[in-house]
Amino acid sequence: MTKIFCAIDTPDLSRAISLSGEISKAGCGIKLGLEFFSSLGASGVQSIRNAYPDIPIFLDLKFHDIPNTVAGALRAVTRLGVSYLNVHASGGLEMMRLGAETILDEADKSGLVAPKLLAVTVLTSMDQAALSSVGQSDEVSSQVLRLASLTKESGLAGVVCSGQEISFLRTHLGQDFILMVPGIRPSGSETGDQKRVLTPKAAVDLGATHLVIGRPITQADDPYQAACDILSSLN
Repeated sequence: MTKIFCAIDTPDLSRAISLSGEISKAGCGIKLGLEFFSSLGASGVQSIRNAYPDIPIFLDLKFHDIPNTVAGALRAVTRLGVSYLNVHASGGLEMMRLGAETILDEADKSGLVAPKLLAVTVLTSMDQAALSSVGQSDEVSSQVLRLASLTKESGLAGVVCSGQEISFLRTHLGQDFILMVPGIRPSGSETGDQKRVLTPKAAVDLGATHLVIGRPITQADDPYQAACDILSSLN
């Protein structure tokens, strides 16, 4: 199972393809986000897929809109043959259910393996003060559990959550629920704009299914070796 998805959010396609090769060689998948997709679109994703057909891709676009609009967007990106897609859990039960059904329908029509649909609970850049500023007075952990429980009820495969929520989500939602965990920083790395962070080993020990790691790999002098070192630290 792919344990690490490396975040490659760059508008430079040649750079993205080069990094994807190094990361694939190390045994990791890649995460392509809004900066990449806004600049390069579906053709950019396809270029990486063509160069490395077997590399797992998490297409991190965090759709959040009315149910039919999200379903249409998910139908379109399902055709790209990625492994994971995501939405915001705060879009609600109907949006998530319709999105999951649409992915299965489109994958079947296209002869593809259906990507797993995840939901974002609370962004890892948000702490308690940030959550309160947008009108959420509950503690971060309570909001995360509420949205993760709604995600499971909607039939999605799992959630994107911070390392600090892994243990209690495992307790409440079971071992088969996928936990994709960003905000991962190896010891000694800068946290950047992330507020709720954890080291790779700690996150895996707590029960993370997958880790999302960006700058500690992509900004390393040798991205392949950096990815290999992090994988080795998990054992």
